[in-house]
Amino acid sequence: MILVVDVGNTNITFGAYKGEELKTTFRMMSNVSRTSDEYGMMILALLKNNDVQPEDVNGAIIASVVPNVMHALTGAIKRYIHINPLIVGPGTKTGIKITTENPREIGADRIVDVVGAYEKYGGPVLVIDFGTATTYDLVTADGCFGVGITAPGIRISAKALWTDTAKLPEIEIKKPASILAGETISSMQAGLMYGQIGATEYIIKEVKRESGLKEMKVVSTGGLGRLVSDETDMIDVYDPTLTLEGLRLIYLKNRK
Repeated sequence: MILVVDVGNTNITFGAYKGEELKTTFRMMSNVSRTSDEYGMMILALLKNNDVQPEDVNGAIIASVVPNVMHALTGAIKRYIHINPLIVGPGTKTGIKITTENPREIGADRIVDVVGAYEKYGGPVLVIDFGTATTYDLVTADGCFGVGITAPGIRISAKALWTDTAKLPEIEIKKPASILAGETISSMQAGLMYGQIGATEYIIKEVKRESGLKEMKVVSTGGLGRLVSDETDMIDVYDPTLTLEGLRLIYLKNRK
């Protein structure tokens, strides 16, 4: 069994794979300081509560965009799961050729996403991850990743509204019944959701136009991805476990 770990700016997402089957997933916040012992005890408890015995785990892989978490997290997996995890980074075999000007600047999460999308859906494919930031990454038919767009995520935009204004309240992020909002909360929801949908559709259209890849597949993932994907026909597939699947595939490519 393989433990895959995606360390994002908001959450740490864990998945346990038995072969190609994702047996369970669970999350914890990544912006809380914890010791390796705290991580270890939480991981053990969450595995057992999801019917996975820790002794059945014989491999682990981590992709992280939060360096401060890594020392305690990797220490926890070594001490409590008794495995030295593979860390996605420079030198990791992915099957994707990164052709950006500085490949070392590309976040591990984005690499994992494009690997998952290219292996599952082929290329050319545009991968949209609706996370803390909203990212758009293009992989060509021959597996080259050289184009990426980064925009503020929905939560970042929402937080800016209620943090940087005196009278706007913190709200639930959801699409209101109508864009013709009649009060403050639905007006904020309308601006956030319809704004994100419009921006997403425009970026997809421009990527297709400038690249000339009119028939590319568009795949989305991320915590708020379904909210947007359900509202536009320009996204072909919403895949909530794309990042975890990319981690599993990279682990297999690097297994000795």
